[in-house]
Amino acid sequence: MAFKWRNWAVPVAAPALLATGCEGPQAVPAPPTVAPTTAVARPPARVCDRPAAGPVRAPAGAVTVDPGVIGDLAAKTRSNPPNTTFWLRPGEHRLPPYRYAQVVPKRGNRYLGAPGAVLDGARTNQYAFGGTAPDVTVRQLTVQNFVAPHNEGVVNHDSADGWVIDRTTIQHNSGAGLMAGNRQRVSGSCLRDNGQYGMNAYKATGRIGGLVVEGNEITGNNTGDWERRRPGCGCTGGVKFWAVDGADVRGNWVHDNRGAGLWADTNNNDFLIERNLIEANDGAALIYETSYNAVVRENTIRRNNRVDGRRHAERGDGFPFATVYVSESGGEPRIRARTDKIEIFRNVLEDNWSGITLWENADRFCNSPANTSSGDCTRLVDKPGRCVRPGIGTAPLFSDCRWKTQRVEIHENRFVLDKSAVGCTVKCDRMAVLANYGTFPDWSPYQGEGVARAITHEQRNRWYDNVYLGPWHFVAHDPSRVLDFGQWQSLPYQQDTGSTLDPRAGG
Repeated sequence: MAFKWRNWAVPVAAPALLATGCEGPQAVPAPPTVAPTTAVARPPARVCDRPAAGPVRAPAGAVTVDPGVIGDLAAKTRSNPPNTTFWLRPGEHRLPPYRYAQVVPKRGNRYLGAPGAVLDGARTNQYAFGGTAPDVTVRQLTVQNFVAPHNEGVVNHDSADGWVIDRTTIQHNSGAGLMAGNRQRVSGSCLRDNGQYGMNAYKATGRIGGLVVEGNEITGNNTGDWERRRPGCGCTGGVKFWAVDGADVRGNWVHDNRGAGLWADTNNNDFLIERNLIEANDGAALIYETSYNAVVRENTIRRNNRVDGRRHAERGDGFPFATVYVSESGGEPRIRARTDKIEIFRNVLEDNWSGITLWENADRFCNSPANTSSGDCTRLVDKPGRCVRPGIGTAPLFSDCRWKTQRVEIHENRFVLDKSAVGCTVKCDRMAVLANYGTFPDWSPYQGEGVARAITHEQRNRWYDNVYLGPWHFVAHDPSRVLDFGQWQSLPYQQDTGSTLDPRAGG
């Protein structure tokens, strides 16, 4: 399920969203029209340096946990029934000093930290909270210095359902600070300086839906620099989402992560990403990869992708590495969601390394050796083994075996570029819709320019009513076709109807 950029590395009113339920799609009013200049300007969730203090006294009926007794929290969890509230006194709480010692909550347990309460893994324990009990709450507690293995997490290690992580600091851990389960809510929390991810929204069995990530500060994650240690692993970022069917990601401050800020990878669907401030991440602000149906609106996205974008440019790579990267992802009406498109609108993108790239790898499809999400198929085909010759060459498999970048609408955004601020002379000024020339495998029905032609002209990908400030250029069909604004708006591309560009305004 790794992320790959390249083939060989294998003013209008917003439309309503669609809600789904037992009566089918229903109109949900869009928010009032907001000019592209009024997206989030200040951090909406400055919580890491201003943590919310927990209760100074134990709530009525709560079990008090003493920091002076090693393993007290785990022991009292074992000896008390479900739905117990535990209040951790101020101070440093420790688990027994062996690798797998952890707290295993029971259904409905609540863990509340007093001011200054810290659960510390002492660089010895792998996990803080594990097990499969649902509806557990962790609130106003600091969890730090655990050493979860690669791709595993410290809090909610086993991706149990219905957990609430509220006003909690999860920091300085290896692996992911936090895993996610179905119906999980993460709010007002600090996910900081963890070795791989701030949160890994992945569940080995079952599903994740109804995920809410709201009002958090997500910063400094991937301290282990895993993309360098395992090139092409696609295993880093502020938050990674895997096969999540329904997520609201709003009002977060996602900044200074090594790698991407937010990364949805492989068969995600029905995302609402709104009013976040995403800034100064080494890689893209947002990657939406081999996934479906999303709304990205009213975010401020600035100073992202300068490290990764520059690195590739200095190697002579002509690919338009973008700060919002839509890879083999699009709207699909046959998959139930609040929308049947990917809509990117009323955002401000300022001084990033390039803008938005819509990409489709002609060689990446279900059952192809070039599919880096190995073993996964599209959500339209139930078994990868169906995507073989001769059936894949004809309808419906010819279409359904591909993750397609289609039905993407990019409108009412403000794109600002000052090359001197970004620190570049070329290749940081791109907006793009393109694919590679299909070559692999030898039985692929997608060889040649067919996919490039489709993503550029036939799959309803549209830019319109945007404002461009700065010396922007546009790439269409393949990396070699770099266009000026007039060419981009003219036949055969006819993009950005109603948009304006001032090449001198950005700087």
